[in-house]
Amino acid sequence: MDVIKLASAHFFEGLDALNRGRFKAAEESFLKSLELVPDRPSTLCNLSIAYAKMERYEEALVICNKAIALKPDFAEAYTNRGDVLYWMGLLDDAIESCNKAISLRPDSATAYSIRGNSMKKLRRLDEALANYDIAIELKPDFYEVYFNRGNVLKEFKRLDEALGSYDKSIGLKPNFSAAYLNRGMALTELKRLDEALVSYDKAIALNPNFAEAYFNRGNALTELKRPDEALVSYDKAIELNPNFAEAYFNRGNALKEFRRLGEALESYDKAIALKPSYAQAYGNRGMALTELKRLDEALVSYDKAIVLKPDHYVTLWNQANLLLLLGNFTRGLKQYEYRGSRQEFSKHRRHKLPLLLDAALIKGKTLLIYNELYFGDMIQFCRYAILAEHKGAKVIISAQNNLHDLLATLSPSIEIIPEKTEPNRFDYHVPLMSLPLAFHTELETIPANVPYLHSDKARVARWNQIIGDHGFKIGICWQGSNLSEESGRSFPLMEFGKLSQMPNVRLISLQKYDGIDQLERLPSNMKIERLGDEFDSGPQAFLDTAAVMENLDLVITCDTAIAHLAGALARPTWVALKYVPDWRWFLDRNDSPWYPTMRLFRQDKPEHWQSAFEKMELAIMDLLKSFQIGEIK
Repeated sequence: MDVIKLASAHFFEGLDALNRGRFKAAEESFLKSLELVPDRPSTLCNLSIAYAKMERYEEALVICNKAIALKPDFAEAYTNRGDVLYWMGLLDDAIESCNKAISLRPDSATAYSIRGNSMKKLRRLDEALANYDIAIELKPDFYEVYFNRGNVLKEFKRLDEALGSYDKSIGLKPNFSAAYLNRGMALTELKRLDEALVSYDKAIALNPNFAEAYFNRGNALTELKRPDEALVSYDKAIELNPNFAEAYFNRGNALKEFRRLGEALESYDKAIALKPSYAQAYGNRGMALTELKRLDEALVSYDKAIVLKPDHYVTLWNQANLLLLLGNFTRGLKQYEYRGSRQEFSKHRRHKLPLLLDAALIKGKTLLIYNELYFGDMIQFCRYAILAEHKGAKVIISAQNNLHDLLATLSPSIEIIPEKTEPNRFDYHVPLMSLPLAFHTELETIPANVPYLHSDKARVARWNQIIGDHGFKIGICWQGSNLSEESGRSFPLMEFGKLSQMPNVRLISLQKYDGIDQLERLPSNMKIERLGDEFDSGPQAFLDTAAVMENLDLVITCDTAIAHLAGALARPTWVALKYVPDWRWFLDRNDSPWYPTMRLFRQDKPEHWQSAFEKMELAIMDLLKSFQIGEIK
């Protein structure tokens, strides 16, 4: 066999090995061919591909350049050179090489594809998409380009189009596990979570060692509120990739959901060990430490997160809650302004007129106060409207529509207007929960003049006829709204079991909507009185509740709007609080500086309501003694 034929035989052996993914064997065959015919550009070009596949990019680049030197119009060599430069991160050079390839061979779909990939990396997404479209026009069965096109469309949030591109890629290559993964991610963003799970499962079936697919499967299960299954997926992702910091982070989040806080901390610590700049992991670690009441450590963890990412607003807001819980209003109220980063909070309304930053400026001015989120917040912080009036302001409150009649009792000169509306003229505006900051509130200067809301006398008299005067009457509420993200603040109705057995005690339900179903499952020896379907059935909230409270000896409630209403009415109120409560209840005190007639009963350890109710039961016994001798009216 002559030299040329033998060189060609080695060349075709190399091509066959290259196509089979046997890159080392391909290298050996191409080198044998080059020993016989050293200056064949096509052999050099394919050798460069073998080197690139083995991630030996420097060698691949040298070989590409040699092929181009031998054949300056060799379009394929420029294309391969562009691919090598792309993988080396030399993106502008990669684009230049692809430009040369395209000028030599305008129908090179591969050159357009590589140029698109380089532009995508450079965040020139419109140009990347245009290149992918040309590549597909030139080569309609180019499955990789459909995949990359889908990725750009996903970044543009054109998710339905991205799905179409992934589906086309999968149609051309049914075993393309990465396309199933990214398809699942697009479906997750579209909140089509069950379909996303199917896509992730297909990716895993095709590639059982696909850690990224298990990770994203865990994310979808988390959104579906299936944290136990999510945890299994995160564990599998970590088993396959022990250095997967994001999987440890999300695993920590799932464990936190299960209240397995110590294990959650371990997961966050592992994520941080793998990725020391992981600001979000430090932030969530601070949340777990807060719930464990390791508050000094939590502050340090939050500080670390903020140093790493000063604009990490969610962490700034979470730390603000802890600072306020500790009574640090000076720093805490300023950071509390970052609450706008939380999706559940309304953003500040945008006005040309100034946001109120200092209440000293409002004398003779018109101030617009507007609601943010929950009823309880409005009931608690509307007290500042009275302070604003005392400083000489004309006050207008844009409030939840079904609170208007209750808020009208604040002051006859305070104007209440529908939520999301504005007066024709005002000088300053302020969101409700920025009022403590504007009034420079400190722990010692919390305005606590109660009552500042009032019940309707006619309603009070009507409910007195219904309820009667006999017995020691306790209004009870055990569950807050399911809309709130504040977890662990509600307790089971059965916690009132012992109180219900005490002689002369009447438990009267103030519960509405969420949690009312628990009344249907009471044991026969536990009596809770109901106030009927007419109780607060009108369009205005809490009017009957306020009137009923005036006829009660005591209100016992979880941390919800009922607590704030009872406190605002200056009714005797006991609040059962979780181990680490919302900031407004502070720590380790049995009174509330917001509400002088309120007493606080706290869990001694997480999830342990029994400890709070045991203290209540003893306190009730003392109250009943006074009641029996007529000291309580």
